[in-house]
Order: sequence, then C-alpha cells, then structure tokens
Amino acid sequence: MHRYSIIDDGTPLNKAEKALILLHGRGGTAEDIMILADEFCDKSFYVAAPQATGNSWYPYSFLNPEVDNEPWLSSAIQIVRSVINSVSYQLPNNKIYLMGFSQGACLALEFAARFPSDFGGVVAFSGGLIGDRINREKYKGSFDKTKIFIGNSNRDPHIPLSRSAGSAELLHELGADVMYKIYQEMAHTIIPEEIEDVKKFMFV
Repeated sequence: MHRYSIIDDGTPLNKAEKALILLHGRGGTAEDIMILADEFCDKSFYVAAPQATGNSWYPYSFLNPEVDNEPWLSSAIQIVRSVINSVSYQLPNNKIYLMGFSQGACLALEFAARFPSDFGGVVAFSGGLIGDRINREKYKGSFDKTKIFIGNSNRDPHIPLSRSAGSAELLHELGADVMYKIYQEMAHTIIPEEIEDVKKFMFV
C-alpha cells in the first residue's frame, strides 16, 4: 500500500481560482512532474502532485488484469480521490484539472472514468484505461462535456493505440469532450506539439 505524501506549489489553495493535480509516471517523482505546471498554469493556480511509494503507482503493466496490480491500484485511486476531495473543499470540480504522464496518465484516466464529473479537464500524456480489457460495466455516470485529452505515439512500446483509442471512445460515451491525437514517431515522452495542443484545447 502507498504511504500518502504530496508536494504543492503555486497560489495557496485558499486563494486559488483553479487547481492542477499532476500524476508522475513509473520511475518518476512528484518533483519531476511538477515541471509541467510551468507550461499550463498562471498565478491563479494551486498545483499539487502526490508521490507514489517506490516511484510506481502499481507494480505491473496497466494491461495486466487488475487483480495483478492490487492492492496498489486501489490505493493509488484512493490517493487521487483524497487529493481531489481536499481541493474540492475550496474549489468546484469544474476548476480542477487532472494531468498525468504514462503510468500517471493511465491512473488519471482510470480515476476520472470511475468517478466522472464536470472537471475542468483531464489530460493523459501517453495513457489508457487500466486492465486486461476495457470493462464498460465498471464505469457509470456522466462527464457533462468535461474536456479530456489523450495523446499517444503511433509506436509507443508501452501504450497500444488500440487501448488509447478504446479509452477515448468509452470516455466519449460517458459524455466527455474528447481530443484523441496520435503523434507520428514520438518517443515515450511529452513533446512541445502535444503541450501546445493541450493548451489550445483546454487552457484558453
């Protein structure tokens, strides 16, 4: 199980107008992913990033059966829920943005799909819903046109296009305004074009 820790930055939560929650990838850290805030946030934002125990949210591939990644996956989902809940005491959900890379992107999408709401937006840099298959019966509720961005490379070794595309389709079915974009020959990383696409889609 994860030990709960978090770093934050930006405007204090009690004075902020918006919030960005960042989820790092496997092997990354909360400090690493906080760098993304500089790309998207002005002085109106509170920014927070929880830290996974051992720098990993769950031990195996996100494509494994969910049971293989328990109890770590449920613990990670609960951490995201706790962070969102703590922020929502000060800000409505439509002012809260959730963003992750790789394993953190998968966690962001999985959390959002399990608990859909009118979030300010959800961003998945190289991610998809978690499990050996997409179980439509697991996801209920409506996003009420929440903007969700999913970016992926046409040759990502960790995130199959079929899973990112299937995730985009399901999120659209749940009422999200989804932007799904494939980047040609992109390494397993975040590129400037992707950042600009997110800015234009969600942060204008």
